[in-house]
Amino acid sequence: MPGIDECLLEAMALPGARGAALVDWSSGLALGTAGDSPVGDHETTAAETAELARAAAEYESFAPGPDDAGPPGPPVEDLIVTTRTGYHVLRFVETSFDSSVFLHLWLDRTDGNLALARHRLRALAEGLVLR
Repeated sequence: MPGIDECLLEAMALPGARGAALVDWSSGLALGTAGDSPVGDHETTAAETAELARAAAEYESFAPGPDDAGPPGPPVEDLIVTTRTGYHVLRFVETSFDSSVFLHLWLDRTDGNLALARHRLRALAEGLVLR
């Protein structure tokens, strides 16, 4: 099972990957980064993506309905933001403790494969070991 650095390196091996990070959405801090940042600074990107993740995880509009009882943790699995030049995929990581972390992958829109990225990020999030 990969740790943070190995997980981010595997994410960067995806076609079109420009940058990756593991971010704590409650504090906005990057726990690990690889590659580039869309704004040139991983900490700024972490803080900005954490705001988006926090909104999705905490707003009632995204909460499970009465018939959708599921496991504890954020009701959202992942978020996708598209821009003219890229994709941002935020994948929430479920852990055995009260976790508030997500994987952020920035993909080039021309070279990236969004479906493959979502599939691989899910597998990486499930196998990630946080110490």
